[in-house]
Parts: sequence; structure tokens; C-alpha cells
Amino acid sequence: MRVSVRRSEIWGRVEAPPSKSYTHRAVVCASMARGETRIISPLTSDDTEATLDVVGNLGVQVRLDSQEWAIRGREMKEPQADLFCRESGTTLRFMTAICSILRGRSRLTAGSSLRRRPIRPLVDALRTLGVDCHCDGEFPPVIVNGGLRGGKTEIRGDISSQFVSAVLLVSCMAEEPVTLRLTTPLESRSYVLMTMDTQRRFGVEVEGSENLSLYRVERQEYVPTEYKVEGDWSSAAFLLAAGAIAGTVEVRNLNPSSLQADRKMLELLEAMGAGVTVRRGVIRVSRADLEPLSTDVSDCPDLFPTLAVLCSLTRGKSVIHGIRRLRLKESDRVDAMTDGLRRAGVAISPQEDEVVIVGGQPKAAVIDPRDDHRIAMAFGLLGLACERVIVEDAECVEKSYPLFWSDLTSLGGRVEVES
Repeated sequence: MRVSVRRSEIWGRVEAPPSKSYTHRAVVCASMARGETRIISPLTSDDTEATLDVVGNLGVQVRLDSQEWAIRGREMKEPQADLFCRESGTTLRFMTAICSILRGRSRLTAGSSLRRRPIRPLVDALRTLGVDCHCDGEFPPVIVNGGLRGGKTEIRGDISSQFVSAVLLVSCMAEEPVTLRLTTPLESRSYVLMTMDTQRRFGVEVEGSENLSLYRVERQEYVPTEYKVEGDWSSAAFLLAAGAIAGTVEVRNLNPSSLQADRKMLELLEAMGAGVTVRRGVIRVSRADLEPLSTDVSDCPDLFPTLAVLCSLTRGKSVIHGIRRLRLKESDRVDAMTDGLRRAGVAISPQEDEVVIVGGQPKAAVIDPRDDHRIAMAFGLLGLACERVIVEDAECVEKSYPLFWSDLTSLGGRVEVES
């Protein structure tokens, strides 16, 4: 599917989609709880459906409708076939840990892009805890034979916070208490806090040091509950940025006090000069002459594509630091944004851990998002401010925000979809 976006004047109000990260975590915790959990307002997307498929293949009973999922956890069973995680890194990492508490053999596979993303640090940490598991070098597929004994283990904190979250999610099911130490400073720390918050809502307490470098988890039981998923700041960031670029946008269903790191988008938009107001649960962002930005995204890497587009529309030089891990996402996001912005005539200079963008007036371009949902949505935003941007393979937004193109259209975006 190709989508064309032209210079637009936008105005309106839209509902932020439910949080993908919290939906994953709620499904995983519910699957380990004995009894039925009701997940209210979950996100239905390619990634969350991947997690549902895997837990279903492990014997968890799943009943779905558009506004509520009922998850009946029980003692999970050995799968009868490979567990296909699609392109969802969260699914692969969390389910690798889940399989460590099963009896029998599990083999987890992935789509072509996810097969290029590392899993070895998690496998090594689980093996130290007694799990019989291995992977293909650094990458999937992963074979797990269970045996989570517990004890002490360690893992790096600067590759993926999902490795840390995966260990924490299953540690309460180990035979012995688990102590987890990080060997490098934790990046994307908010995602680990979100994991601990979700576990707490299901009755499991994780002890973490103040800097989140050391954790201890005693044996405990997950308790079924009613869990409402809050709005997704990562997806809403695109909508808020659209207001700063091309008009005025109001977004509902966002928690201003959320643990989600991408809540930082409000602070960054204000720093760039956009009009930002928060009133009665509605976030309002209005267009402005955007100012250059200097910021670090190591704790909120998903904002990088959006910020790169915003910086390309300023008059001056912006610097975005903390981009090293972005080379290990659904695509090499640094290279994908560099290529796309250069096609649009934007001066961009990437380094190992920072990128310099000199803003101006982008021109029309045809963009290959490399099957990366956040790259596709970011260049959709660029189209609002220039003659025309065509995004190829635009259906990849279904990974996290299936309604993105229709929501952009509802705000007045000149969006044309070609099958």
C-alpha cells in the first residue's frame, strides 16, 4: 500500500490509541495468573496479536472483543509447534522468558527483521538461572527447555530494556529468589518501571535499587485482576507533532502523569516553540515557527523519528544525542531517517551516538520505510509540510497504530491511499 501526504492545514480532536507496551505486559501477567483477568481498552495491532497468539499456543484461554479481552491464565503447557513471534521484539523477549517456566521444549521463531535483532544477552541471563536454552549465535530462533531455578544473574542495561523486563516478569515463578544485577547503566528505564508497575497491579512486588541497577524478586503468585490500558504516548507523539507542524491538534486518552518515557514529547515541543496546553484530560498542541533542538533520546528512543522530522522543519542546526541503540530496532532507524530526509533535501549528518540536522524547506520525496512503522508515520508527518511525500509499504503502521492514516485524514490531512 502506498500513501501520499500533501501540504495540509489540520485541526481537530482525536483519541490516542491504547498503549502497546502496557497491553503486552498485561497479557503476559494475566497469562501467569490463575483465574480470569479482564483487560479493558487493549491495543489491537500486529505486535499485540503476536503475543496473544503465542500465549494461546501455550494453553492460555483468550476471549476477545473490540473493547475488552478476557485472559484465563493457568499452568501453561508445552507447545505443539514453533511459537512464531512475527516482528514483535517484545513478544520474542517476553515469551522466551515465559517458556523458561514451562515443562518441555519450546522453539521461538521470528520474522525476517526480528531475526536480525539480538537475543543472546537474555538467553545468557536465563541460563545462569538454570534454564536450558540457546539461540542461533546472537539471534533467533531460540530453543528453551525450561528449568527456571533462580539465584543470581546479570545482564547489560544498555542494549534493550526488554531483556531486563523479561527476567523480572518470570522471576517470581522461579524455585528460589532471583537477584538481577545490571552490568551497564540502564537505558529506557521507564519501560522497566512500567513492567514493575504492571506486576504490582497483578500482585507481584519487585525490589529495585534507586538507580535500577539491582533487583531482587521473591517467589510470588500473580493474581487475576481488571486492568485498564492507558493511552499510548509513543503513538500520540505523532499526533501532537502534527499539530506543531500544520495546525492545531487535541489528543484525549493520555495520562499526563504516565510512566511512559515518550511523555517527554510535550517538554520537547514546548522547547521548540509549539503551543502546548494540558486541560481536563486533553492535550492541545498548536503550530509555531519551530526552533532548533538539542536533546538526548537514550531514555525515549521511539521519539527519534518524529523529532528528526520536526528538526528538519526548523531554521537552524539541531543535535539529537543517544541514538546508538536505534540501529537495533525494526530497522536501522538512524540510517532509515538519514536516507529519507536526504531524499527530501534535508542536510543530516549521523555519527555513532548523535545526529546533526540542519533544517530548511524539505522537498517532495518517495520514502521506503523499511517495514518500520515509526519511520512510515514520521514521513507521513513530513508530508504535511511540503509538496508531497509518498510512503511505500505504508501498511506497516499496523504494527502499533493501525488507524494512523485514517486519524491523520480525520484531522484534515490530505492523505491519499493507493492499494
